[in-house]
Amino acid sequence: MKTPMKRTVFKVILRKSEYKEQWSLLIESFPVFEPGKDKPLRKHEPLGRYITTPIFDKNSSGRTLPDGKAYYRPKRDANGIIMCRSQKDQEACIFADKVRDLRQHEYDNQSLYTDSEAEQAAQNERSKCDFIKYFDELKDKRHKNSSKSIQVNWKRELALMKLYTGGKPLLFGNIDVNLIEDYKDYLINAPQGGSKTGTISANTASTYFSIFKAGLHQAFIDGYLTIDLAAKVKNIYYEESQREYLTLEELNQLAATPCDSEILKRAALFSALTGLRHSDIKQLKWRDIVKDKEHYQLHFTQQKTKGVEYMPISDQAFSLCGERDDADRLVFEGLQDPSWINRPVKRWIEASGITKHITFHCFRHTYATLQLTNGTDIYTVSKMLGHKKVTTTQIYAKIVDEKKRESGKCH
Repeated sequence: MKTPMKRTVFKVILRKSEYKEQWSLLIESFPVFEPGKDKPLRKHEPLGRYITTPIFDKNSSGRTLPDGKAYYRPKRDANGIIMCRSQKDQEACIFADKVRDLRQHEYDNQSLYTDSEAEQAAQNERSKCDFIKYFDELKDKRHKNSSKSIQVNWKRELALMKLYTGGKPLLFGNIDVNLIEDYKDYLINAPQGGSKTGTISANTASTYFSIFKAGLHQAFIDGYLTIDLAAKVKNIYYEESQREYLTLEELNQLAATPCDSEILKRAALFSALTGLRHSDIKQLKWRDIVKDKEHYQLHFTQQKTKGVEYMPISDQAFSLCGERDDADRLVFEGLQDPSWINRPVKRWIEASGITKHITFHCFRHTYATLQLTNGTDIYTVSKMLGHKKVTTTQIYAKIVDEKKRESGKCH
């Protein structure tokens, strides 16, 4: 049952400035009824636009002003738009009338619907929005302060969506399970970015599809989708990749080998003794290293997960930090960026005689496998690594179990 309402009318009016020979443009609405008030209200919306050349209708006087002068109404054309002598002022009045028309349209539509009908109309409007544009805005909003790797993955996923649609919008109203499955198939054979040729790996496709689903899930929360479609489609199967690491003997062998960069050597061994990622080591400041009685702890926020960590470190790990400096100075000042660090790592590894393919991140793998090999329980190691799920840490446990089987210690 629709509620009868008195129709509110919106009109463009002028308000004379007290100090200048200019008039401000306003939208006047009347009558406006508010709950708890018996009398109708007259409301005004300033538009922030001013004119100086309105044409007044001298044959149509309004009220008499307090100073005794007659008030003349502004002259309007056949469409009801206030007329001005200058083109600039005329354009301002045309703009004001478009705003007036919009306000009238919004009000009239609102009065036509019950609450449920209004929500359906709003949902119909949301279904016409572009998911790709929404995803781009979500990327900036959600990951403004996230790690560089997360930002890169979201940007690449955005680029792949644009490739999938050929640069055209992807309307929410067109998204269903079949489209999501089709996009899933596309990702499995999606091209690599930049100058690389070939298709992306299954694990990379899995990562991008998870990001795509995260965007869909957020769109459901925000009301752009009426169904959580992301929950209805399975992820792309993630293949466990080979995680290379160093044995304790190899780590000692590497520690005894000179490196081109002393800061790189200290940071790499520090990672092997603490499990910290490159991004966390690079951002580590002296104020993050706190002495607790006779031992040292790291108090820091992980760059990747944004989790606050309190991690005890050994005296050996602390010695790799060098001489203590000002609280806001970086501990490993001058450490190379991720895109450049693996070249000197490779030269250092080769100089040591180790034939494994070791990157800087492998020192984190080394820490995990050595901890598990020495009997540290998996939940403690998971906490030390800052993993959100223990299933991520179980990958290292499988490596240790395999190593034990190979040595004949596990039957």
